[in-house]
This record gives sequence, C-alpha cells and structure tokens, in this order.
Amino acid sequence: MKYARLTKEQFEELNQEFINFLATQSITGDEWADIKKNKPEVAEEELDIFSDLVWEGVLSKAKYLENMSANQLFLFQVEETQMSLISLRVNNEAIDITTPEGYAWLQKNYMDDSVEFFTSEKAFSKDKNNDIFGIIKQGAVMTKGNLYQFFERFVG
Repeated sequence: MKYARLTKEQFEELNQEFINFLATQSITGDEWADIKKNKPEVAEEELDIFSDLVWEGVLSKAKYLENMSANQLFLFQVEETQMSLISLRVNNEAIDITTPEGYAWLQKNYMDDSVEFFTSEKAFSKDKNNDIFGIIKQGAVMTKGNLYQFFERFVG
C-alpha cells in the first residue's frame, strides 16, 4: 500500500465507488462475500488497492493545505513542480491559535510584533502526491486556500 487504508466510515461513504471498483475486476457481490470469508488476504489487498486509488485522486486535486499548532500556522500552496509555504508563528505563550479565542486574537492581531511570518518554497520529489500525503500525515488538511491567499498579500 502506498498511502493509508481508508477508514470504515470512508469505505461506507464510498460504498458505490467500491462496488464499481469491484465490478471493473468482474467481482460480484456474492464473490466479494466469498473472498472476505475464505480469502481474507485477497480482500485486504483489494481494500488497499482501492484506498490507494482514492488517495491518488484526492491528492492530485490538492491545491492548498493547512496545518495549525498552538503557536504556528503552516499554509501550503500546491503548484505544478513545487509547494509554497507561508508560516506564521505567534511568540506569545498566552495565545493558542487552535482555540476559538486564540484564533480570534490572530485574526485581529496578525500584524502584531509577536507574530512572525516566514515563506519558503520546495520542489516536489519525483512523487508529488506522496510529498503531499506526507504533509497530510503530519496533520495538514486540504482547504480552498482562503487563509493562504489572505496572508499572501502581506508576504508577497
């Protein structure tokens, strides 16, 4: 498996897509039930292959990622050959931007002296989707890029 197996909930949401995936391999519902019962290792392999296919589709559409910790915000823009980063660090121990209060403080005080901005760019390796997946594994989530685009005005 290249990425990570989908959760039970994700498989449930993608039930029809999984049925279609099995159908492309000429596996009927009855055959799938038999495989799960009598060949669990084959069933596991099919789940992994489907998971990777879903991840490939999702990762290829990623345009922006965000990762937030108590005092840092990492905003990524996925480009064709590289990823651009805008990072903010709040140098005030009393502020936790993962809380509603701390986030509200950041919205009002992003130009405060205690807020530092950093920018960076990094070229993708030969496996762009795996690079993106690595950032997601570290806690990033895909977004529409509103925060990136907002802060880009101040660092660009």
